[in-house]
Amino acid sequence: MTSARWLGAYLLAVLGVGLVHDARALAIGLVLALGLAGPQRWRLLRRCVVAVLAFNLAVSGGWLLQVWLQGRPLAPLAEPLLVMNLRVLLLVLLGLGLVARVNVLQALAFAPTLQFLATLAAGQALVFARLVRAHGLAFRSRTAGAGGLRARARHGAATASHLLDHAVAGAQASAMAVRARGGFDD
Repeated sequence: MTSARWLGAYLLAVLGVGLVHDARALAIGLVLALGLAGPQRWRLLRRCVVAVLAFNLAVSGGWLLQVWLQGRPLAPLAEPLLVMNLRVLLLVLLGLGLVARVNVLQALAFAPTLQFLATLAAGQALVFARLVRAHGLAFRSRTAGAGGLRARARHGAATASHLLDHAVAGAQASAMAVRARGGFDD
């Protein structure tokens, strides 16, 4: 199967997962996706769980806390929470499976503009990954031992602040370049 067909199958699967609201069907889809992942299924599942764990815990916990603080019963939330968490897990597993199996740039060869945008996004992701690695090395070089929780939290906040500043500066530079070429009608 060609890369473009894998991409099309992925997009159809994402659309289908978004339209399904039954936990059993989503669980079957998860088992099917794991079966189609081949020998790397457990590695993909582990990466998937690690990737979505914080998100799912934060959203589910926040929803449960809100309902509890409002004095409403928690039992009716079991099904919607299960559906939401299974859907997120399945969508991320499908995405990781696609990226592991298919060269996305090659799959987008039919649309040069999409291919260009994907190249830009990949380049930006590499820049941000390099910045995070540099911040991690700086933290390790300036901290004796592993560093306490408080020091790591401050370091994480400083790294996030720097990445946000970097993104905003890049967006402002791009906007000025587009404006200078008459791209915005002010």
